[in-house]
Amino acid sequence: MPVPSQRYVRNHLLSILSPDDYEAIQSVAEGVALGRRDILIAANKSITHVYFLESGIGSEVAATPEGRRIEVCITGPEGIVGVPLLLDVDRTPHETFVQIEGDAVRVEATAFRRLIEERRLLRGIFAHYAYVAHLQTAGTALSNGSHTLEERLARWLLMCHDRVDGDEFPVTHEFLSTMLGVRRPGVTTAIHSLEGAGMIKARRSHVQVLDRDKLKAAAGDSYGVPETEYRRLLWARR
Repeated sequence: MPVPSQRYVRNHLLSILSPDDYEAIQSVAEGVALGRRDILIAANKSITHVYFLESGIGSEVAATPEGRRIEVCITGPEGIVGVPLLLDVDRTPHETFVQIEGDAVRVEATAFRRLIEERRLLRGIFAHYAYVAHLQTAGTALSNGSHTLEERLARWLLMCHDRVDGDEFPVTHEFLSTMLGVRRPGVTTAIHSLEGAGMIKARRSHVQVLDRDKLKAAAGDSYGVPETEYRRLLWARR
């Protein structure tokens, strides 16, 4: 797939680069289609590429030796999959896979490292994103330990809503139970609670956001800190 010109690129980080920095990335990048469950970063293996999502969502997951998994960070068209490479780390114990299918601009790891070594302004923009991703991970840990399941679910749905076009996106109860680290019956109860309050409409394998303001109220202080910092550091550059 061809890499679009900067005028038409949908990834926000790429859209706010200087024309010169964008051309440098474009010269070593390729466009790729991402299918659901595709592995973007394998756990404990060398990171081969970074991905600037144009659409869709990537899910970063931590796992125990016994195989229990929980989501720690999600990425959409606002960011980049492959943050460890920004920190000069070539692998991670976490896996990142495609949660919602889409498209991406992909850059091979060696070429990406060369770019961030040579281009200070480009490196600075990506470093700001790495900071926001860290805040999201910290917020997930805080939410898991301090908030109710309904608050955590509302937060997760808002984060997905932020990253998709429209108000509906695919998700199953089974997937949510894994990502939130809880049993499936608890997820079903939480979904029914949000649905009963008119915030969402759930049907088989999909959720539609009906009232975002109510959903934000339900999430309370579990949602908003990384989003505020993203707007301050990166969205204002647009």
